[in-house]
Amino acid sequence: MDFIVNQTFNGLSYAALLFLFASGLSLIFGVMKIVNLAHGSLYLLGGYVAISWLRFADTYSLAYLAAAVVTGLLGIFMVRTFLRRVSGNDLGQVLITMGFALVIQDLCLLIWGGDPFTVDPPAAISGSLELGPWVFPRYRVFIIAVAVVVGFGLWIFQNKTRGGAYVRAAVDHEEMARAMGINVPLVFMGVFAAGTILAATAGVIGAGFLGVYPGLDFEILPYAFVVVILGGRGSLQGAVVGSLIVGLVDNFGKVLFPQISYFTLFAPMVLILALKPSGLFGKA
Repeated sequence: MDFIVNQTFNGLSYAALLFLFASGLSLIFGVMKIVNLAHGSLYLLGGYVAISWLRFADTYSLAYLAAAVVTGLLGIFMVRTFLRRVSGNDLGQVLITMGFALVIQDLCLLIWGGDPFTVDPPAAISGSLELGPWVFPRYRVFIIAVAVVVGFGLWIFQNKTRGGAYVRAAVDHEEMARAMGINVPLVFMGVFAAGTILAATAGVIGAGFLGVYPGLDFEILPYAFVVVILGGRGSLQGAVVGSLIVGLVDNFGKVLFPQISYFTLFAPMVLILALKPSGLFGKA
């Protein structure tokens, strides 16, 4: 029983981190139809910026704010300077985001070196939390709580605000949205910036969970794509369910079947693609 509870909790905490990361990728992919291969590098950059800020001033919230500002501005720069010029050119967009991924990765290696780093969480979310006979790390509980808050906030934005209505209108019928006076390029730029900030959020939180090191960006990026493919592009509900599936399957697969852990992870994706190519909650 202890084994099941502990591994389930580990899988849920990893799923929460994946949701924070993959929700931004799903948002960009679903709204702008851009396969952002730089998403993992933005995750890595967010973690490194937070580490640098904590060396300068030991304030966790300001470290996150610095990472969000840096990645958000970089996202705006990518859209205004490059991606907007190749709108509708899928291959061009993929190559541009791949180029940014490689440049960001090399800059991180140049600035921060090749040593791995970790972030020590604040005292309030350090240590352990006892729930009956089980003991859980507070930081992992914090990750799950942040994912719940972010997910609820995204749902409110998408379904209860004027900005969310603008986004849905731009996705469903871009030409009609333009005719109604919606500034579609501004909406798309805001969506891309929001996606990069979500990547930075995952990077800051993940720095205290997985650490930060060169190559992590391309290690975690495939997991985000599996989440998006399972859940369906642009679907918040799909990102939640996809993250839970990937987090739990990956955790139990590595513990129970380490020799075929990648098979246990990617097999559900292949099965769902065969039965429902648009994903569990994606639109056909």
